[in-house]
Amino acid sequence: MIPAHTTADANGYFSRMLRGETPPAPVLTLLGSRIDAVNATAGTLSATYEAQAHFRNPAGTVQGGMLSAMLDDLTASLVDATLAAGQGVATLSLNVSFLRPAQVGTLQGQAHMLRRGRDVCHVTGTLLQDGKEVATTVAVCKIVNAAL
Repeated sequence: MIPAHTTADANGYFSRMLRGETPPAPVLTLLGSRIDAVNATAGTLSATYEAQAHFRNPAGTVQGGMLSAMLDDLTASLVDATLAAGQGVATLSLNVSFLRPAQVGTLQGQAHMLRRGRDVCHVTGTLLQDGKEVATTVAVCKIVNAAL
C-alpha cells in the first residue's frame, strides 16, 4: 500500500523530501524516521521511529531526550507539510509528558494540528509503542522564511 501524502505545496521542502528530491535532515536518519501518512488539509501526520540500542539511558530504557527529539520532529513535520516553498518551521516550545518507559524498537507517532495561524502553529503529538502511549507533547512552532 502506498502511503497517503497530501501537502500544501508540491514545491515545498517537505514535499520534495517525501519524493526523494532532497535528502532528509541527518537527525531523521538518526531517529529512524519514516513518514507513513500526512494530510495537511486535515492537519494530521503519522510517522514511525526506530529507537536504537544506543538511545538507552542507564536504566536500559530509551532516554527521554531521544523521545523528545522524535516528538519535535513529528510536530514540526506536520507544520512543514502545510508550508509554501521558501518557508520553514522553528519550534518555539515543546512541552513533553513521559507516560511510561519506551523500549528499544519501533514507536508510532501521531500529530494533530490544533491551530494554524499566519505565523504560529499549535500542534499535539503522541508516541506509542505496542499500542500504548509512551509520551505526548504540545508544541508551538513558528513559520519562518527558509534558507533552503
